[in-house]
Amino acid sequence: MTIADIKKNAEQKMQRSIESFKGDLAKVRTGRAHTGLLDHIQVDYYGSMVPISQVANLTLIDARTIGVQPWEKKMVSAVEKAIRDSDLGLNPSTQGEQIRVPMPALTEERRRELVKVVKNEAENAKIAVRNLRRDANEQVKKLVKDKLASEDEERRSADEIQKLTDRYVAEIDKLFQTKEAEIMTV
Repeated sequence: MTIADIKKNAEQKMQRSIESFKGDLAKVRTGRAHTGLLDHIQVDYYGSMVPISQVANLTLIDARTIGVQPWEKKMVSAVEKAIRDSDLGLNPSTQGEQIRVPMPALTEERRRELVKVVKNEAENAKIAVRNLRRDANEQVKKLVKDKLASEDEERRSADEIQKLTDRYVAEIDKLFQTKEAEIMTV
């Protein structure tokens, strides 16, 4: 493995950390309805847990309401129960075969709690990126120790890996600030 391979590998893993962070941000609700909010909810489908999107059609009825249309009549109560039991604090109501999931308005206190949650997720993403930086630097040091790279190359690659890390940490900060503004907007 060369230094270029190590840097490329570290960059790919940092990019995956960013994607994971974006996925975590999508789960935090902002008062507006979006179907991605229900993506992580698991429904008991004949004894096995499956994502809600595999047993129902998710649509937006209006800006504050998600419509859930289970494909089987028997699944209506199971889907409604899964949504109610989720950690999102939603209260679905059934109208025939359609489940309506209204988004309650966020209070100032709840908004601040959500910002704290997002800040924690951002910090976890930064820690993941920094751990990847440490791992990459250790791999380069191992190459130097095994006499496969020079100390000059080690110093140069450490600087490049640090610039990479700084770039991804800045991107995490930018995503956090965007989400924070979105949450605090009434």
